Amino acid sequence: MSELETFRAEVRDWCREHVPADWRAAQSGVGEEEFVRFQKAWFAELHSAGYAVPHWPAQWGGGLPVDKQVVLYQELAAHDAPRLVLAFVGIHHAASTLLVAGTEEQRRRHLPAILDGEIWVQGFSEPEAGSDLAALRTSARRVGDEFIVNGQKLWASGGMHADWCLLLARTDPDAPKRKGISYFLLDMTSPGVDVRPIRNAIGDSHFCEIFLDDVRIPATNLIGAENAGWQVAQETLGAERGMTMLELAERLGNAGFRWLVESAPVDDPIVADRLAGFETELAALRGMCRRMVEHGPSGPADPSVVKLYYSELLQRLTDFGAEIGGLPAHTVLTKPMSSGWESGSWVLDFVGSWEWTIPGGASEIQRTIIGERGLGLPREPSAL
Repeated sequence: MSELETFRAEVRDWCREHVPADWRAAQSGVGEEEFVRFQKAWFAELHSAGYAVPHWPAQWGGGLPVDKQVVLYQELAAHDAPRLVLAFVGIHHAASTLLVAGTEEQRRRHLPAILDGEIWVQGFSEPEAGSDLAALRTSARRVGDEFIVNGQKLWASGGMHADWCLLLARTDPDAPKRKGISYFLLDMTSPGVDVRPIRNAIGDSHFCEIFLDDVRIPATNLIGAENAGWQVAQETLGAERGMTMLELAERLGNAGFRWLVESAPVDDPIVADRLAGFETELAALRGMCRRMVEHGPSGPADPSVVKLYYSELLQRLTDFGAEIGGLPAHTVLTKPMSSGWESGSWVLDFVGSWEWTIPGGASEIQRTIIGERGLGLPREPSAL
């Protein structure tokens, strides 16, 4: 047996022993307190096995080779393990930002804390700066060794549970919009921080608004150089590609497709044909993700291709689930809090799937990137 096959067998054995068999039922309709408790306990379980942050460097608790990371996410998906919803920003966005642009002191302060359960939120989007993130208006004015921050952030997932925030703010209002932005680490317990949950179309409130009223941030919490935050933010957003997309693709191809087949009248030839089409698309998506993480992007637009393909396949698949689920599917009012976008509650999944065509670069932006960087088409005219 090869080393990789041995590792796969180890992960399978661990999943059989540790993945809670009834977690979906137990997490359906629970309150926020129970959701947080469950998520932190599941993260600690993965961390104790060395499976929580395999993509981190070895010195910080990771170091798993890429081929073993692929196997790990394949097996977690195949065994329908809960997703690390609450820790996602911390272990991916915050960690990648700290590792690439943080100081040694910042890394030593926060990376071990993330492993101990520190929760992060991303404070990027604003009411008039979503897809056009560089149009943000939140201001940070330097006063001695502090910055005074005022403004508002929107669509901050999990903000009500967060200990720290990755914050973008404008520090030079006279500079071109991508040149005057700085990147900060914000302690969410700071005076002047007001977090307000937003209830969405399916009744969840994981999105939040964050209001900042004369919030003081120490200059030591600046990431990178002052006014160079836009470049740092690209590293943060890049964490939504690669291995995170592979994990999502594997989950959609396992739990998601399994739920779909189990609820479908497969003796209907039209339904069977649609299922075969989805299976083919899922195989292509998973193959693209594996190739990208194992060999790197073959072109500058590959991450955009994968993100666009996943988000729109997710919409089509959950839409079909809602269609064949009929009226009963429209009466399901809850879904497991620790699942992804493929819980089997098809109408709720379909409504939620539209979120994925917006964050991390809306589908329209991904198509522009594919056209300009991938196909070499002329650049879109600037509005400025």
